[in-house]
Amino acid sequence: MTVAGSLRVVEAGARVYRRTWRGSVISTFLNPILYLLAMGVGLGELVDEGTGGASLDIPYLTFLAPGLLAAAAMQTGAGDAAYPVMAGIKWRKTYEATLATPVSVSELLMGHLGWVTVRLTFVATVFSLIMVLFDATTITEGLAAIPPAVLTGIAFAAMVTAYTANLKDELGIASMFRFAIIPLFLFSGTFFPIEQLPDYLEPLAYITPLWHGVQLCRGFALGTDFTVHPLVSIAYLVALAVLGALLAIRILRKRLIS
Repeated sequence: MTVAGSLRVVEAGARVYRRTWRGSVISTFLNPILYLLAMGVGLGELVDEGTGGASLDIPYLTFLAPGLLAAAAMQTGAGDAAYPVMAGIKWRKTYEATLATPVSVSELLMGHLGWVTVRLTFVATVFSLIMVLFDATTITEGLAAIPPAVLTGIAFAAMVTAYTANLKDELGIASMFRFAIIPLFLFSGTFFPIEQLPDYLEPLAYITPLWHGVQLCRGFALGTDFTVHPLVSIAYLVALAVLGALLAIRILRKRLIS
């Protein structure tokens, strides 16, 4: 595997995005604004004035914003590894065309993840700056939350790429978002501390990748204490990314090279 081959795949992704960026750039800016306005400001006022048993000790908007940053990274990584990968394999067959060049399967996969990393960095940077504009964090801490958000997205991108590469049709993608991505979004600490979950669900939340991403982003963005050591969460997400990449290479090689 050579870096040059992977960079060619990244370049191809950039060239395509140069013509399609209008379809995603608006949502990149608009989604965090709408989420923070509706959930952070609107619902947040009710939460801050409430008398529930769980006290956050910080405004709800401040608590929510880093969690949404990690969730946005998860959704971006999973989204870029779902239908685009299916298109490359089955519909547009761009992966077969790429492999007809000197680019290898491993270079194709690393180039794909490289382009996803570029996209994740852009999305996370925009989200962090909007967090600062909403006064949910400082500029320094907001920028510090970008790397763990990107790592979270890469972990999901690698695993979802392996999952998508093994599918015969797109029905499994819809099921993945319905039964995996959405529940993770709701129950991995994004909107409330997982200590509020039933006792039998709380241990499950601790092992979800998004929870580790949320706690990293929240810890770096707010300067709060980490539930587990940040190196543990980083190692967990890196391990998932490496495992997903290795599985994806193996599956793609088996499926695309006869």
